[in-house]
Amino acid sequence: MPGSTENTEGNASAVPSVASGIAQPMTRREARALREAQAKASQGATETDHQDSAETAPAKQGELSVPAPPHTDSDDLAETGEPDVQEAAIPPELLIGNPEPKASRAGRNLPAAIGVGVLLLGIVLVGLFWVEPLLVFAVTVLSGIGCWEVARATTHAKTAVPQVPLYLASILLPVSAVLGGIEALGFSFVACILIALLFRLMEGLKGAVASVMSSVFIISWIPLLLSFALLMLDGEDGQWLIATILLLAVANDTFGYIVGVLIGKHPMAPKISPKKSWEGFAGSLLGSAAIGAGAMYFWLDMPWWTGVILALFTTIAATTGDFAESMVKRELGIKDMSNLLPGHGGIMDRLDSVLFVIPLGYLISHMLAAAVL
Repeated sequence: MPGSTENTEGNASAVPSVASGIAQPMTRREARALREAQAKASQGATETDHQDSAETAPAKQGELSVPAPPHTDSDDLAETGEPDVQEAAIPPELLIGNPEPKASRAGRNLPAAIGVGVLLLGIVLVGLFWVEPLLVFAVTVLSGIGCWEVARATTHAKTAVPQVPLYLASILLPVSAVLGGIEALGFSFVACILIALLFRLMEGLKGAVASVMSSVFIISWIPLLLSFALLMLDGEDGQWLIATILLLAVANDTFGYIVGVLIGKHPMAPKISPKKSWEGFAGSLLGSAAIGAGAMYFWLDMPWWTGVILALFTTIAATTGDFAESMVKRELGIKDMSNLLPGHGGIMDRLDSVLFVIPLGYLISHMLAAAVL
């Protein structure tokens, strides 16, 4: 009603007071609405000026007038990588909600990646030195998850892989390596390949070749290579040898990451893995050589130069493993094998270098031991 103050007081309590000079927080939607209102007012004034100028200055004959498309915040981000000027002018304390965290240069959540890596390494070391069945169990679980990730990823290439033979191989190959050595591992590998072939043939011949080849590739890549770690347990100082090879794999990733982020400028294979640089590879090689020399001298009572040779081959193997997985992912059109591990991606995104390092380390360490003796 005219003269009533109830409605006025209610509106005053709901709207921030401008005269008080106290800045009230607003949501991003409110801030955007404020900018749009200011933009409309400015556009109205501009159109009025254009109309006045159009009346006094007619267009040239044959000239076309095309209105400019509306400008959006995404245009600013696409062109300059910076937010809209009007949004930047609003103080952050007036906006409700946390901004998106900036990604690191490596593209990963570094604290989460370190935490997950330390946890996995701790489980392996406990099983290695104190509870051997835990190590066998860890290898079996990691192998099974890795097989699941790769089999799941092959669906992007429209290739269906029977997963039961993969899980059977993840159990049979590590157990055979522990109980029967390299001979039992070889027989079990052939048996797993035949089982995978039979499983696929029972589903029909359509797409059988690609499916069988994928099964052979997955079994050879993950369960077979991981099982070589368990073959080292029977040798003298086998636990320390496995620990040394794992330490070299960690040193390769750590020193390569640090040097690559700091000074990496020349990519090794930009079409496969743009973030792998020659500077990072040199850092991996030097850091792993220092770690390997100390580990072989103090842990295994062998000459320091054997650690340098072992580090050289493991660095090459680790880099090759990284490139191999990157090539597979690019062929399948995916970024990570899965998102099981925060900051890492999938299990295979962590095992890619270790898978190639373990069998080569097993071979080189035996050759060095024979040469020294």
